[in-house]
Amino acid sequence: MKPSKPFPERARARRRALQALYQWQIGGGPMRRIIDQFNEEQDMAIADGAYFSELLLGVEQHLEAIDAAILPFVDRGIEEIDAIERATLRLATFELLHRLDVPFRVVLNEAIDLAKDFGAEGGHTYVNGVLDRIARGARQAEQQAR
Repeated sequence: MKPSKPFPERARARRRALQALYQWQIGGGPMRRIIDQFNEEQDMAIADGAYFSELLLGVEQHLEAIDAAILPFVDRGIEEIDAIERATLRLATFELLHRLDVPFRVVLNEAIDLAKDFGAEGGHTYVNGVLDRIARGARQAEQQAR
């Protein structure tokens, strides 16, 4: 039996946020409209709705800094990265930089799971490699305390 995750509502919020961010990257438009659309069309009762919104609005607000944090560790331009992998990297990088209350290992594990579930075959290894290097800088004190 697989152990339950400590924050299943947050894991579901990340899952929904990945889907919403993917939609935003492809179609554009105001993030608030996409959040409203997801709240109307998806079963958000099983997810942490506040965290879902925080993730999406945080990515939108800090997009330039998030992409700047990712860019040194990728082998191509941000827009050239597969849309699912890009959305996963952006969500996780937001958490690494702005949600210090979430352990970096949780951020990495959740991102890898999302990339496995939604991304291309092997895409999770790319996501893992990039996020591991971002975490080394963004969460250096946390890593040294381990």
